[in-house]
Amino acid sequence: MKKRVRSSVRPTSPLVKAPLRIGALDAVAVVAELRQMHEDAEDPDVERMPADDELFGALLYAEKHAQALSTRSPEVRRSAALKRVQLWEYLREQTEVHQARAVDDARSAGAQWIQLAPALAVGAPSAAYNKAKRLKAADLVDETPRANPVRRTPEAVLKAERRHALEQAAERRAQQEAQQRHALMVPVAARLLEQRESLVRDDDVDYWLEEIEAVLPHCRTPLQMVSLNRYLDAALRALTKLERESAGSVALTEDARLAVDAAVELQQR
Repeated sequence: MKKRVRSSVRPTSPLVKAPLRIGALDAVAVVAELRQMHEDAEDPDVERMPADDELFGALLYAEKHAQALSTRSPEVRRSAALKRVQLWEYLREQTEVHQARAVDDARSAGAQWIQLAPALAVGAPSAAYNKAKRLKAADLVDETPRANPVRRTPEAVLKAERRHALEQAAERRAQQEAQQRHALMVPVAARLLEQRESLVRDDDVDYWLEEIEAVLPHCRTPLQMVSLNRYLDAALRALTKLERESAGSVALTEDARLAVDAAVELQQR
């Protein structure tokens, strides 16, 4: 019996190869281009074409009235057909994303996989679970530098979801740490401002203290918090430079020295 030769193409390759996707697309602009083609061809029904942001309806119209472009050049007809192909692919990608979100909402509302099976057009709860995971691949990216779409397998999606959950947890921890640090920074910065007249200053020190004074009363957003940290750090650098140049302390009183020391200690943490 002749030995079977292994095919160079793996049957699972569509599942393990990162798919190409349309991704971001200004669909409204593309529909507008299609509309203009029909207007240029003097399509008598073009006024019945749905609005540019009604993608599904506009595509159905363009399909039904494709003959209206028969008087145009082959290049125009080909371009119009390619735009329809692109828009249908884009719409298919978007439906996967939104269907996956609908599945998540159904699960959150207590729906079982056996109930989702007919809605997902599959015959078993396990098939519904696997299809739902594959749908979620459209809304996830992998860990490669180019952030490619996740492979359409339940295992790849679970891995991406775990990584995403870890990233979200790390981001929450970073935000909590930043908020805690900010809570310490506000009184330290305010104390430094109170001792302004008891500090040796130059134009740089005055500039950064004024920046602190401007942002401190309204420091609520993340950007304002980052700005306060940067201004405090710059003010301390300017004060340190003055100390090196004068070979003496910039603090003229004990309270001023304590205020500077507290700011330096906070920035060194």
